[in-house]
Amino acid sequence: MCDRDREFGSVKLGKWLCDQNVRFVLRIQKGRYIEQAGKEYKRLSELGLMPGTSFYFRDVKVTKQTGFGKFDIAGYWKRRYQGHVEDEGWYLLTNVGTLKEAVATFRCRSGIEAMFKDCKTGGYNLEKSHACDDRLKTLILLRAFAYTCAIFQGEKIKRMGIQKYVGRLTESGRTVARHSSFWMGLSGQSWVLGIEYCQEIVVELMKIRPNKLPFFQKGMRAMSLIQSMF
Repeated sequence: MCDRDREFGSVKLGKWLCDQNVRFVLRIQKGRYIEQAGKEYKRLSELGLMPGTSFYFRDVKVTKQTGFGKFDIAGYWKRRYQGHVEDEGWYLLTNVGTLKEAVATFRCRSGIEAMFKDCKTGGYNLEKSHACDDRLKTLILLRAFAYTCAIFQGEKIKRMGIQKYVGRLTESGRTVARHSSFWMGLSGQSWVLGIEYCQEIVVELMKIRPNKLPFFQKGMRAMSLIQSMF
């Protein structure tokens, strides 16, 4: 099963996946033209998709160019919930066979995107490695081990209740956790290294403000707990 997570898919990619007998769901732009049997070409944006509505068309021609065959087209716009409505709906190029399966599959992209961000700008910067094929495979394998370890460490930090020492947990207007388990695990080690680097300076500061000593001791306790994981 293929679920494209970045930007929009293409008919060319869809055709190639069909040729490989791969089931797929690709998001396409609302400005794309489609032709249903016995009807004229229409833009997807003209099909009347609104919040709370959906559709599924089978065997649709999705481009005016020849040679690409026909696909299924799914449209889905989540209904308004508690006064909130999504900015736009989804137009999906697929061959999975049903609206329910197409929507359920495409929803999985949220987890995929989070993992990709962790592997890229949110963590390991894999894209900037510019490695050749063989070296890239090795890096991906090493990253998989490191990624798994960081998640386990982050989960343990949360269970210990010391995550507030690693990062700011709340943010104005945010209703979900600010940091993932991966971020907690990765940043926990960096926090320990940072504390070790400036520990002597902090000790001197505590002499000036002895009333803050209990907080410093709690932080040191949290640091020792994180160190025990490595």
